Amino acid sequence: ANEDHNLYTFDMRNLKSAVCVHHDFVSAVTDVEYSPSGREFVAGGYDRTIRIFKFNAGHSREVYHTKRMQRVSATKFTSDSKFILSGSEDMQVRLWKAEAAESLKTMLPRERKKRDYNSKLLQRYEQMPEVKRIARHRHLPKGIVKAKKKMQIMDESDYRKEQNRRRHGQGTDDEPERERHIIRNEK
Repeated sequence: ANEDHNLYTFDMRNLKSAVCVHHDFVSAVTDVEYSPSGREFVAGGYDRTIRIFKFNAGHSREVYHTKRMQRVSATKFTSDSKFILSGSEDMQVRLWKAEAAESLKTMLPRERKKRDYNSKLLQRYEQMPEVKRIARHRHLPKGIVKAKKKMQIMDESDYRKEQNRRRHGQGTDDEPERERHIIRNEK
């Protein structure tokens, strides 16, 4: 977790560059917790959201937030990976489902069949642009959407500035984002 709004995954054998940079937060990230399977992790931050990431994906697969929730200071997976616990600065502990669309009730065979059929349809047509757009869509609070747009404008401005510097012979070497935030390595 980092204060630059990103999460970095490193291979302990090679700490010179990050294996994956996880984006989507608009404020500092305060806590990270891996699931018991190790295939995904949950993170909470000052932007009052909880996000679930796959270990090798750059963007979150799920976002949780409420109007009254304050800055998230702690996140934790349950031992069966079905729920997420979060603690925030408003002194509340909240329980979230790890799979938001998953039903908690016992399902009839007919319902189970329908769920399996729908998931197979999604897998089959996941490359279609319309299905991708629907799967990627997440409702976010207005403040986070505005902050994200502002960050995007700032990033584009920094990129243009660096390109102009390079064009006129004053720029620095092109350094990938995975290595940009590493200050030094100690042995």
